Amino acid sequence: MGVTSQYGGLRAMGKALVLVLLTAVPLRAQDLAILAFGDSLTHGYGLIEQEGLVPQMRLWLDGQGVDLRLVNAGVSGDTTAGGAARIDWSLTEDIDGMILALGANDMLRGIDPASSRENLSKILAAAQSRNLPVLLIGFQASGNFGPDYKAAFDDMYPELAAQYETLFVPDFFGPFADVPFDQISTVMQPDGLHPNAAGVAMIVEELGPSVLQLVKAATSE
Repeated sequence: MGVTSQYGGLRAMGKALVLVLLTAVPLRAQDLAILAFGDSLTHGYGLIEQEGLVPQMRLWLDGQGVDLRLVNAGVSGDTTAGGAARIDWSLTEDIDGMILALGANDMLRGIDPASSRENLSKILAAAQSRNLPVLLIGFQASGNFGPDYKAAFDDMYPELAAQYETLFVPDFFGPFADVPFDQISTVMQPDGLHPNAAGVAMIVEELGPSVLQLVKAATSE
């Protein structure tokens, strides 16, 4: 879950895209339930409740005039295998869409990317079978396990996004790309693995437009 300088996210879209998306989001968004499915990064490890990703995203969406139910299904320490094991009972009948952010713990443990890809595919297939739109958030591997591992891990996210036709953000930690190394403590907790409240706010700001796209997709189903 290390910070990476690679980022292919949504900065260029800016506020203009947010305004465009807002005009396209039907009012019935308030009846939606979106599942935030992930690990400790989703759950809000090391933070008081209101500082975590899901509460901050709820607040961000409220600021854009979008009222919906964002369900925190983050489990600290979870791997893609854990996610694949719990996805069927997590996708209850009231869920209208899913944010999927899993795989960082697989990378930290050096799990074969082929196994991670298979597990992510099971999760995406479960959503697809229910006709649920998905926002897939990727991660970038460190170089600890060599270039072949990094290439296989990094590439599985865009390839799965294309295969399952999901919305896609390439790197959860992309907003930190421009943070100097000697200032990383301003956005990360002391463990160097989890963002602090300020870091979460940056991530939410970058993910927000994609979540609005997910809301639009969910309301059109």
